[in-house]
Amino acid sequence: MLNAAAVILCLLAIAHSVLGERYIITRLLRRDEVPKLFGSNVFTKQTLRYCWHLTTVLGLGMALLLVQIENGQGTPAVVQTLAVTLLAASVLAIVVTRARHLSWVGFVMAGVICIRYAGMPTL
Repeated sequence: MLNAAAVILCLLAIAHSVLGERYIITRLLRRDEVPKLFGSNVFTKQTLRYCWHLTTVLGLGMALLLVQIENGQGTPAVVQTLAVTLLAASVLAIVVTRARHLSWVGFVMAGVICIRYAGMPTL
């Protein structure tokens, strides 16, 4: 069951990295209007790209944790923490983008899978 949540997270992470690089980061970094730090805007641009792809790495790390837990290497408390984190990410995406950024769908699906696996009470 957690493997399905891991697959969802991997798909979200890959889509985030590929689509974000193509449609957001590359276009954003072509601009010269970003703040200058340490005398130029190079550090700012590197930091923006790093932070963008860090999200991808963290998503893949969460997916790996779910696979490990599914294979008996973890505790229900870890799954509960992941469930709350995923659902918080979905709420953030819904509120900030008014549900236009569809990542919330994947976060809700993965979060609900984690809730069911951990035996957490639902509404």
